[in-house]
Amino acid sequence: MALLSELATEIVIPVCAVIGIAFSFVQFILVSRVKVTPERHAPPQSGNNNKNGYGEYLIEEEDGINDQNVVVKCAEIQNAISEGATSFLFTEYQYVGVFMVAFAILIFLFLGSVKGFSTKNQPCTYDAEKLCKPALATAIFSTVSFVLGALTSVLSGYLGMKIATYANARTTLEARKGVGKAFITAFRSGAVMGFLLAANGLLVLYITINLFKLYYGDDWEGLFEAITGYGLGGSSMALFGRVGGGIYTKAADVGADLVGKVERNIPEDDPRNPAVIADNVGDNVGDIAGMGSDLFGSYAESSCAALVVASISSFGINHEFTAMCYPLLISSMGILVCLITTLFATDFFEIKAVKEIEPALKKQLIISTVLMTVGIAIVSWVALPSSFTIYNFGVQKVVKNWELFLCVGVGLWAGLVIGFVTEYYTSNAYSPVQDVADSCRTGAATNVIFGLALGYKSVIIPIFAIAVSIFVSFSFAAMYGIAVAALGMLSTIATGLAIDAYGPISDNAGGIAEMAGMSHRIRERTDALDAAGNTTAAIGKGFAIGSAALVSLALFGAFVSRAAISTVDVLTPKVFIGLIVGAMLPYWFSAMTMKSVGSAALKMVEEVRRQFNTIPGLMEGLAKPDYATCVKISTDASIKEMIPPGALVMLTPLIVGIFFGVETLSGVLAGSLVSGVQIAISASNTGGAWDNAKKYIEAGASEHARSLGPKGSDPHKAAVIGDTIGDPLKDTSGPSLNILIKLMAVESLVFAPFFATHGGLLVFSLYHFLSILLSTLPNTLL
Repeated sequence: MALLSELATEIVIPVCAVIGIAFSFVQFILVSRVKVTPERHAPPQSGNNNKNGYGEYLIEEEDGINDQNVVVKCAEIQNAISEGATSFLFTEYQYVGVFMVAFAILIFLFLGSVKGFSTKNQPCTYDAEKLCKPALATAIFSTVSFVLGALTSVLSGYLGMKIATYANARTTLEARKGVGKAFITAFRSGAVMGFLLAANGLLVLYITINLFKLYYGDDWEGLFEAITGYGLGGSSMALFGRVGGGIYTKAADVGADLVGKVERNIPEDDPRNPAVIADNVGDNVGDIAGMGSDLFGSYAESSCAALVVASISSFGINHEFTAMCYPLLISSMGILVCLITTLFATDFFEIKAVKEIEPALKKQLIISTVLMTVGIAIVSWVALPSSFTIYNFGVQKVVKNWELFLCVGVGLWAGLVIGFVTEYYTSNAYSPVQDVADSCRTGAATNVIFGLALGYKSVIIPIFAIAVSIFVSFSFAAMYGIAVAALGMLSTIATGLAIDAYGPISDNAGGIAEMAGMSHRIRERTDALDAAGNTTAAIGKGFAIGSAALVSLALFGAFVSRAAISTVDVLTPKVFIGLIVGAMLPYWFSAMTMKSVGSAALKMVEEVRRQFNTIPGLMEGLAKPDYATCVKISTDASIKEMIPPGALVMLTPLIVGIFFGVETLSGVLAGSLVSGVQIAISASNTGGAWDNAKKYIEAGASEHARSLGPKGSDPHKAAVIGDTIGDPLKDTSGPSLNILIKLMAVESLVFAPFFATHGGLLVFSLYHFLSILLSTLPNTLL
């Protein structure tokens, strides 16, 4: 028996979720104290040296200038960015809403038809002596959980975007008081998103389980089978958010860079550039809303995979509620750990210099991992019996509670390893990116070659880290071990998202500083925040990809069990065909998303060129560009272009499962997992390295960097071209691939009963046809 009672579990999980929501609200209030209205404040009282600076003049420049117009400009730009981002998301959600309704109907029809929409109780899959709820109930509740997951994912992305667009100008204004004040504002804003997403995801899942329990009662197998729809809903929305947002942001970014920086030789985020507002909008809809939905999807899927496997093990068979909720208790502990960790960045220590920014963000990862290791040990001790059994492909495997602690721990520390390796290969503080910058001396071609080589090389250690995690966790606790290892990697999701969201907020802050005409010193500070943010964004993508690999494998194991496949034999022709096709899918998907960015960017380049050529006085700064047209081009292009890649991912499991059967589908899932993870890591890191190589030259912080600059030099132009090529790799194709491998796996799991019952129509038809042909052939020849 677990030390933690069922009643205590019922209280602890929602309380931790509410604490997370309350903490995010407190952080929001602190951010909102930075005003973006040009109000006169009373002079600060003597002796008021509040560390966070709220007693000082809010519109006072360090060098004595008190410019009301700067604040007005910042507010105007912030409103334009917020309106553009809101407009895009509402347009995107209208299309996604239609898909959500259509797919919900599909889930109901497919799962309901497994037993002919029967309302009679049926023998349980894993214990024929017991009766479980009818298939129609699974269809209805799976559909409901799909809709709940989809709505929670959409809400997560939208709330993240709103706080980011609320905080960007505030970060800019705080940069006038020092880099430390700006950092705290940006990081607190990221924390609002991180804690809201982690707490909302946990709370909605927990409430859904308890509501479903009212109907299912002791049928935990059916209950948690229906819960898998929650993960499918989360990831399907994340796919469209990631792809649509990624196409939007990179179309604007590439268009702005190619015409502005390369052709017209004007600075990044120059207000004369017509694409500059669209570029800043893109940071919020791609890197904030898209990433929020993506990591929520990973969290939902890893939780669902663990719950499904546990429901057919001793936890589910013996109805041990506390042990069954082990994945949710891990997430609850994660919220408390991340809360303490966040205070180290915002309250316990103060950043006073630019060089302290990146170490402060790295400390967040280390502190959260160390504290979470202790937290996992506590949860494993109080929530699990000393010994229990886990379902392992037809047999029950005996597992000790300390073995499960090691499974979660190895996932957690593998995430840290992936984070630091990603940082090493994408930060301009280390030699790989500096070598890429140095290669710009001989032009764009060598820059591209060095960048691609860096991306391929950066795959090695993360793959070994994932491999070790899989070996250790599977050895100890089979597929349940892999599922909780993925959950371990995502247990510090609130801190990970805070660090990740900090990047786009800082990027926007720099853009607003440039557009508002603020001093060079302010822009240097925002550039320093942005450079650190680029690295942290790459770390966030590394976490997302690593967790996706573990989540997909756990979902694959659950699918194989649900589809009643005893072994997956790669020497069988239909499985091997699936492997080859599955390995090809990430390339097909990447080609579609890259071409989509190229097509959208082409329209943007043409529009920016047209405005520079036809609007008199635009280049001289005497006329205002037409920002709205560029925003509309990005919106229309991204909405149109996100549908084909989305259809590829969503339809592949359905087509393969229905026409070729579960064995071929298992091959497709394995193939897409193996190739997708490699491409995702290399694409994200190559793009991040090119971006920071460009920033390394622009900053000119070392003698080596100054020898390559300044802005406008030939090496800098070569670096800009590399950065432009890398943009769709790191912000569209790379991050979207982890959703591809997760989404196909969870979709296959949800539809597994249908595929197992009615799948393989084409293979069956061909087999039947060949049997008839071969039986009649000898008679024909005679």
